[in-house]
Amino acid sequence: MEHPENDQAYKGLTVNSGVSSQPTVNPYRQVKKRRQLGVSDYVEGILKGDVSILGRAVTLVESTADAHQAIAQEVIEKCLPYSGNSRRIGITGVPGAGKSTSIDVFGLHVLRQGHKLAVLAIDPSSERTHGSILGDKTRMEKLSVQKDAFIRPSPSAGSLGGVARKTRETIVLCEAAGYDRIFVETVGVGQSETAVHSMVDFFLLIQLAGTGDELQGIKRGIMEMADGIAINKCDGDNVDRAKLAAAQFRNALHLFPPTPSKWRPEVVTYSGYYELDIDKVWDMIDRYFEYVDKTGYFERKRQEQEKYWMIETIDEQLRSKFYNTPEVAALLEQKEIRVLNNEQSSFTAAKDVLDFYFSRLREIDA
Repeated sequence: MEHPENDQAYKGLTVNSGVSSQPTVNPYRQVKKRRQLGVSDYVEGILKGDVSILGRAVTLVESTADAHQAIAQEVIEKCLPYSGNSRRIGITGVPGAGKSTSIDVFGLHVLRQGHKLAVLAIDPSSERTHGSILGDKTRMEKLSVQKDAFIRPSPSAGSLGGVARKTRETIVLCEAAGYDRIFVETVGVGQSETAVHSMVDFFLLIQLAGTGDELQGIKRGIMEMADGIAINKCDGDNVDRAKLAAAQFRNALHLFPPTPSKWRPEVVTYSGYYELDIDKVWDMIDRYFEYVDKTGYFERKRQEQEKYWMIETIDEQLRSKFYNTPEVAALLEQKEIRVLNNEQSSFTAAKDVLDFYFSRLREIDA
């Protein structure tokens, strides 16, 4: 369109027409397609400790696509003989307890001892959008630049706090890649702790002084699962409060029944931010592993965990098959309407749906 300023009435004033809008993407940029990897490529890369291939394999494990899952399961199967040679440590605590900061300094301590470390950090997903920030790498500033550290934040997506079968399988891949120390960080106090406890060797609970937890013996289930409690932020004016909290936690632990391993959980204080007494936390963990190695509990617990995850996988697959059957989904809708209209009880409606599903399976088998 011609600019009105170019009219003869405005002599001496000229407005150029300008240039046409340019594309936002550089048309000359060549996008290089990544080479498709086969099962043997993944396995070979993982066993060599190739971080890029390990990351791609974990992405396959986390994928819900059937084609990806088929490859992932084959890769896991071939990596299985090379796994199991690490110390798996679960780390939990209330939000704000300083888990990520602590993992940052714990990780550096582990690396200085000559180990390779994988951190599987479960990031909370939004219940509404299922989106995640995946910000653990930014909070672990020092650890994220270390060549012997592999940090993998994963969205929880609401499934057992995000630590169900996929995290268990990722541990196998990391161990096969040569990582002999595995940290699994949970989203906080909740259902995820039970799942983490069933896949780690040592369960560390990070606490703060002055939260009231030491007096209430709160989250009793979480405290009963803990193999060790570490009171964070024991620095400056907070030292006395942290030591008092540690004493109160020790008293509370005496009231709990003995752990399956017969290990008496210990309580220590430290400061993640100022990197104080980190060795005290690690000495406690080393004492635990010496104890369970001597008693044979370490091997027994690993075997129990293998059985647990077999059953969990069966449960997950059954639920998935059941709810993804179109006929079942249609019948469920009908039954929901009848239940909501008080035309049928919840229990008989559930029985009808299950009877329908099992009769359909019998027809397929026949």
